[in-house]
Amino acid sequence: MTVKTLTLHGRRIRLHEHLPSSGASDEAIVLLHGIAGSAETWAPVLDRCAALGRRVLAPDLPGHGESEAPRADYGLGAMAATVRDILALSGVRHATVVGHSLGGGIALQFAYQFPEMCDRLVLVAGAGLGREVSPVLRATALPGAPAVLALAVNRVTLALARAVARAAGRIAGPRTPETRELARHFGSLADPARRRAFLVIARSLIDLRGQRASAADKLYLAEAVPMLLVWGARDPLIPVSHAHRTAALLPDSRLTVLENVKHFPHVADPDRFCVLLNEFVTGTAPARLTLDDVVTRLTAANRAS
Repeated sequence: MTVKTLTLHGRRIRLHEHLPSSGASDEAIVLLHGIAGSAETWAPVLDRCAALGRRVLAPDLPGHGESEAPRADYGLGAMAATVRDILALSGVRHATVVGHSLGGGIALQFAYQFPEMCDRLVLVAGAGLGREVSPVLRATALPGAPAVLALAVNRVTLALARAVARAAGRIAGPRTPETRELARHFGSLADPARRRAFLVIARSLIDLRGQRASAADKLYLAEAVPMLLVWGARDPLIPVSHAHRTAALLPDSRLTVLENVKHFPHVADPDRFCVLLNEFVTGTAPARLTLDDVVTRLTAANRAS
C-alpha cells in the first residue's frame, strides 16, 4: 500500500492506494470515508486488500485527514466531482464505489452524476437514504453549534479525554475498535479548518428535523447498478431501517445487517466486510451505463408520472 499526494485544482489531496501484483488497471474499488473521518478508517480493510487482488483507492476527501481544508464547496455534488477527478488522475475509468456514512451519500451522488464510471455501489451505513439521524448530528444546525463545538473539542480537551481514556482502559480494559474509531473522528474536529469543514457539510445536509438530502426519489436510476448495503443492527447515528427501506425499493440489491455492530461495520468486523465485498464484486457484472441508458430511464419515469 502506498500513500501519495495529488494536486487537484491547486489543492492537495492525500490518497492511499493498493496495487495488486498484476499492476494498475482502469478498474478499481474506491473507498470513501464519512464526515470527520479520513482514509485511515479503511486501514483494517486496506490491510486485507491483497486477498481481493484488485486496485483499491482511498482518498482523504477535502477538509478531512491530510487533504487541504479550504473555504470551498463541500456539497455532495462537489465531493462527487472531486472523486471523479481523483479517479481520472489515477487512470481509472470505472469503479466500484464504496461509501461509509457521508461517503455513502457521495457514492450515490457519484452514480447520479457520473453513471458511466460507476460499476457498482456499496453503501456502508450510508447517508442520504432517509430523514432520521442522530440528535447529536441534528444539533449542528443550532445557531450556537460552532462556538459549543470549539469549546468542546480542542487540543486541551482532546488531551484530557485521552488521559481519561487511558485511565479507564487500565480499569475496564481496552476500548472496542468502533469506540476508538468514533473517538478518532471526534478528535479530528480539534483542528479549526476541519471543524469548519465538518460544520459546513453537516449544515448543508442536516437540519433540526434530520437529513435534508435524500436519494430515494432517484434510486430508480440506479436499478441497473449492482448495490450492496452493509449496516450495523445497533447503528445509533443512521438507523438500519434506512437499509431495509432501500432494499425494498431495489429488490435486486443485497443487504447484510451485522448484529452487535454500530456505525462502523468495516472496523468492527473487517474480515467479514472484506468477504462480503469480495463476493459482491466477483459475483456481479459491472453496470457500464451510458447516457442513453439514463435518458431512457428518465423518459420512462416522466411518462409514468
